[in-house]
Amino acid sequence: MNQQTEKEMNPVKVGNEIVIPENPLSHFLFSSTRSAIIWLVIRVYLGYQWLMAGWGKVTSEAWTGKNAGGAIQGFVKGALAKAEEGKDVSGWYANFLQDFVLPNAKVFSFMVAYGEVLVGLGLIVGLLTGIAAFFGGMMNAAFLFAGTVSTNPLLFILATWLVLAWKVAGWYGVDRWALQYLGTPWYRR
Repeated sequence: MNQQTEKEMNPVKVGNEIVIPENPLSHFLFSSTRSAIIWLVIRVYLGYQWLMAGWGKVTSEAWTGKNAGGAIQGFVKGALAKAEEGKDVSGWYANFLQDFVLPNAKVFSFMVAYGEVLVGLGLIVGLLTGIAAFFGGMMNAAFLFAGTVSTNPLLFILATWLVLAWKVAGWYGVDRWALQYLGTPWYRR
């Protein structure tokens, strides 16, 4: 290492805070627009998965039609059966499903269906990418807690990466202009 590089890697005290410099790989992936093409591919793939899953629910009678809530009830009852067997579903989550989700199945049915569509659209067009990915990851976590594996672990990992890369993940999308216009909590126009 040359002397300049060593100096750049040392922590710096700024006021009462010690600032640790970012390593080159983290900087490239999460702060440099040169990595935006990687995030574009991941973002569009993940967005497409959410949009298709949500669209299937929005157009389904058991989710948002005259039988709204029926699909959620079936899903929750399946999760509760897994909890009774002592497999896959924790007791605290089973209690949440039974005491809160099941009595409000119709509301949750609409929230899940339209939430999936909104997450998908947000990711595909790159609008508020980090927020869309966060809510997608929250839904993946909820499905995993309910004992549904399927593609949820992969989608959760990809969503987590997009949350970390929020500054550049929407560079090839609406965020390129929206974040400048909206500003961020630490910088307002």
